Amino acid sequence: MPGAFVCHTAAGGFSRRQRTGRRRPHDASHAGHPPPRAPLPPQYPSAQSGARGLRVIPERIAAVNSTDPQSPEQGAPHPTAAPQFGTPDGAPAATAPTRRRKGLIAAGCGCLALLVLLIGGCSVLMAGTADDDESATATLEASPEAEAAPEPEEDVEEAAEAAAMEDDDAAAAEEETAAEEDSAPVEEDVPSEYTSALNSAETYSELMNMSKQGIFDQLTSEYGDQFSEEAAQYAVDTIEADWNENALKSAETYSDTMHMSKQGIYDQLTSEYGEQFTAEQAQYAIDTIEADWNENALESARVYRDEMDMSPEAIRDQLSSSYGDQFTQEQADYAVENLD
Repeated sequence: MPGAFVCHTAAGGFSRRQRTGRRRPHDASHAGHPPPRAPLPPQYPSAQSGARGLRVIPERIAAVNSTDPQSPEQGAPHPTAAPQFGTPDGAPAATAPTRRRKGLIAAGCGCLALLVLLIGGCSVLMAGTADDDESATATLEASPEAEAAPEPEEDVEEAAEAAAMEDDDAAAAEEETAAEEDSAPVEEDVPSEYTSALNSAETYSELMNMSKQGIFDQLTSEYGDQFSEEAAQYAVDTIEADWNENALKSAETYSDTMHMSKQGIYDQLTSEYGEQFTAEQAQYAIDTIEADWNENALESARVYRDEMDMSPEAIRDQLSSSYGDQFTQEQADYAVENLD
């Protein structure tokens, strides 16, 4: 039959559903759910089809094709709901699924409440963590100060050690001062003559670079300062002078102004008619002095030639003589050969 199909039922018969080609309207309360199936028309055996034939009743087809079905009451089977496959005619159809909108709203409200609770819990946890951090920071800041603070016993020990060191320093300073006072003569006990002799000795040492014996002789000479021997001795014993340095400066003067030889300077420094330095002081001077002995010999040769009109051979003999300038033979030869 056009527009229908035949299916087997659970009872061994056949059912036939009309395919109308029209979409049935459904209640808005079933939105989001598939529309219920329309009930299958009752099955009647047909004389033409035999024992297994089915005949479609026009009234059932018209009911199925109706476009204005009545809304079923709550709990009653939907008029268009078809029985489950294999359900005999007259059995109550399965109830339509319940609406999910209210369930979705309730679920959304529950999620929102849960989110609020989670946010509140996180805020409490964060506040507690911040308080803990502040407390820990304050503790850490306070700890170095507590550790840095010395214990009272250590302070007492350090103070005692410092006081002991100060006492030792003060005692050492007092001892040094006392020793200096003991060694230094008392000014009230020094005669003015002694003080004057000391001042003269310092002048001879600093300006004329004289030796210790030379200063004593100058202070006591009747042609000199005429101090008493006691005052002169006090002066040379008290004066602070570097006698080696005085000998060196005297040697430099003899070399630069008189162009004397090395041996001549040594004799002049140690002679009792000269500077009267000790042999050690004179030796220090000629070993330390920086002089060009060849040039000194040449200058002495020019003086002999220009002022005394001496011959080259006479000049050679005068320069190298042990009673003359006492240059070496090589220095004397250099001077004669280099005369202008």
